[in-house]
Amino acid sequence: MAAKWTYLPSEGVSLDVDRAFYDRLARETDQRTPIDQFTVPIRSGKAWPVRAGQICRIVAIEGPQVADFNAWNLHNPRERFWAARTRQLQSTHVTTYDRLWSTLPYLRPMLTITNETIQYGEDEDGGKCHDLLGSRCDPYVNKILTGEEFDFHCHSNLTRAILPYRLTEQDVHDVLNIFQVTGIDEDGHYFMKPSPAKKGDFFEFFAEIDLLCAISTCPGGDLSVPLWGPDAGDPLPTCKPLGVEIYQPTPELLTGWESPASASYQGNHGMSRPVFGHE
Repeated sequence: MAAKWTYLPSEGVSLDVDRAFYDRLARETDQRTPIDQFTVPIRSGKAWPVRAGQICRIVAIEGPQVADFNAWNLHNPRERFWAARTRQLQSTHVTTYDRLWSTLPYLRPMLTITNETIQYGEDEDGGKCHDLLGSRCDPYVNKILTGEEFDFHCHSNLTRAILPYRLTEQDVHDVLNIFQVTGIDEDGHYFMKPSPAKKGDFFEFFAEIDLLCAISTCPGGDLSVPLWGPDAGDPLPTCKPLGVEIYQPTPELLTGWESPASASYQGNHGMSRPVFGHE
């Protein structure tokens, strides 16, 4: 008997999204106002706020380039993107209508993907795009694997990016690898393939809550050159900048939408609480 998906909602409880609403947001581009636009250079990072009800687009402005993405509640960075639970509630790779979920005790959708132009599907090796299987490259594992110091891995890029917001290395967390194709081979090993993104491709999402977002333009560029191992080379020629665009939809497009509340579990965890009163 085939295994069943583990996280199945009970009758009357649904994880479904209002696809018609998000389709309108993606389609009615003439009903949105540009708020901000900037470029993130190669092998660097950038953090920026996206307010609830706004749309953010990450663009491959010169061709294929992987982006390592983090997100926090703008007002409370203890609430941040939870890659592991998102994999369980959504998929190992995300696409239009999927959501990125936040950590406990909040557990709510932080953003919903409204449009992404790759639409890679699944290849002959089981590879898919916009990866939640892997994490960010970091200087610690690089030192273990190569014995060398390198300060521009995604973990370091994200660390520098969030310093203006009074966050630190401890706030950097597992990422969504945008424009990255990955999978698990028949021996259970994680693999990566060159990014399929072309100039002008984009990944777009709707902010369900006030967000602080950050990306690193991965030092591996489009991942066509291995970073480690016997075939490792210099991926610098494959590195490209990424563009970020932020838009405000008209109030009419947002009719009926409300920012999601945190999970309603009371948080007792089986522990009783003392009751105080007057005699």
